[in-house]
Order: sequence, then C-alpha cells, then structure tokens
Amino acid sequence: MLDVRRLQVLRAVVSSGSISAAARNLGYTPSAISQQLSTLEREAGTALLERVGRGVRPTPAGALLSQHAEVVFAQLSKAESELADLKAGRTGRLAIRYFATAGASLVPPAVAAIRRDYPGVQLDLRLLEPGEALPQVENGDADVAIVVFSGSYSKPGVELCHLFDDPYRVALPKSHPLARKRVVDLGDLADEPWISNEGVPGPCRDVLMAACGAAGFVPNFVMECEDYATAQGFVAAGLGISLVPVLGLGAPQPGAVIRRIRNPEPIRPIHAAVATRSRDQPAVRHLLQVLKDIKTDVAA
Repeated sequence: MLDVRRLQVLRAVVSSGSISAAARNLGYTPSAISQQLSTLEREAGTALLERVGRGVRPTPAGALLSQHAEVVFAQLSKAESELADLKAGRTGRLAIRYFATAGASLVPPAVAAIRRDYPGVQLDLRLLEPGEALPQVENGDADVAIVVFSGSYSKPGVELCHLFDDPYRVALPKSHPLARKRVVDLGDLADEPWISNEGVPGPCRDVLMAACGAAGFVPNFVMECEDYATAQGFVAAGLGISLVPVLGLGAPQPGAVIRRIRNPEPIRPIHAAVATRSRDQPAVRHLLQVLKDIKTDVAA
C-alpha cells in the first residue's frame, strides 16, 4: 500500500521541480526527501522521477501518482474541514422528540432558533405520545426528548434536564358556582363530573391522579376525549369540568372560564431527556437554553 506521507513528498517534488526546493517547502533535508522517494518507488514497483539538468521531472507513473495525490489531499482537507464543522456543532443531525402541547408552544420557537444559529444542522423532528419519547433517547434513536416526568430517574446514557413546571388549571362552565372564585381548592372538585382529556394513561394522568389522591378523592370521569381543546368544548357546553395544563389551554372557549387550583396545585414537570453522547454538542446546549428561556412566555 502506498504511504500517504510519501505521496505528499512526491507531489511537492513534482510541483517544485527539484528535491532541494521540495525539502525547503516541507522543512525536511534533501537526503530525507530522497529516502522517502526511494521507498515510494519500491512500493510502486517503478521509477517515479528522472533527472533533467539540475532538477527532476516525473515519469508517466510519477505524474499519475502525483495527480492522484492531489485528489487525495484535497479530500483529506475537505474531511478535516467537515470534521471541524461537526465538532463545532455547525453541521450534523439533531433528532428531537416531543409531545403535542410542547410541539405547539415550545418546539416551533426552539427549532427557529436552531435553524437561525446552526443552519448546517439537520433536524429530525417527531411528535410522540408523552410516554413514548423517553425510550427513543434510551435506545439511541433520538438526541433530545421533551417529556413529562416526575420522580427519580437513573439510566445509563440519558440525563434529565428540568426545563420548567407546567401547572394545571381547572376549566369550568361559566355558570358554575366555583367560577366566581379566583382560585379553586382541588377538594371542591371531588363531586364534580370530570372530563378526561388524556387519550392514553401516562405521566400526565399520573400527575392528576396523585394530586387528587392527596386531596382525598378519586375523580369521577364521565367522559373521555383525546385532547385539551375538545375537553374545554365539552366544559363550555356544561357537561363537566376538566383540568388542563397551562401549555394546553390554547384559545379560550366562550362558555368556559379558567381558574387556578390549590391544595394541592397539580403540576407536571417538563424535562428534556438528553442522550449523554449528545450532551456537549453546541446545538443541543443551545436548544436547552432556548427552551428554558421561552418557558416564561408559555407557562406563566
């Protein structure tokens, strides 16, 4: 196999037209250059240079190898440049997973910031159910997942970064007696007909059930729906009450009012699950900072 360093020597000699000039350009002695060329000729199995006056010129084989060497070094230079861009976070791929309400409020401005500040980074975005995103980081399919998570967590290769807390509000029919209050005790909702707004069991429902348990009751779900907007529509029609996180409130329904909750206030903690292998990527660090900065606008 031809040695890349010796090809570089050959290219320098062919370009300059003499061994002494190539030695000066490369910072070697003429004897060292000659030794490298002799070894390269043995590897190639043919003469690569011939004497012309005080200089040298390439044989057909030498000219061929010199041309290929130029291509090889151009590719190596390109590879080094692209590697530097990748290490600096200017290029690469960033896989982000998120749940619906995060997708509506958090992800768009965060993606806009990444595309503005790291335009060479390719984004892989995917909407998943709250309980499905974290496993994607655990199995290596994603770099970052925005998740609802409470409790302790310890798995190799994944780190949880707390972004903010998303408190729940109660949506009440406008005519409901509790609608006159600014803050509603969670226990006062014990006997109300509840409208569930979680399509499947998961961390969000766990937060609600834990809060209701702390208040001493189990909610009476009389209706199931798939999203927060539909649930608020049912509330506006007078069919029951529903607890909705701030991120999921969206546009207000004319027939419903939104009130704070206390004793206790249900809160779903919003985290970014980050693959340890991706933690130090500049684009990932920037993404996390942007998510923390914009939370004051959506979870006040």
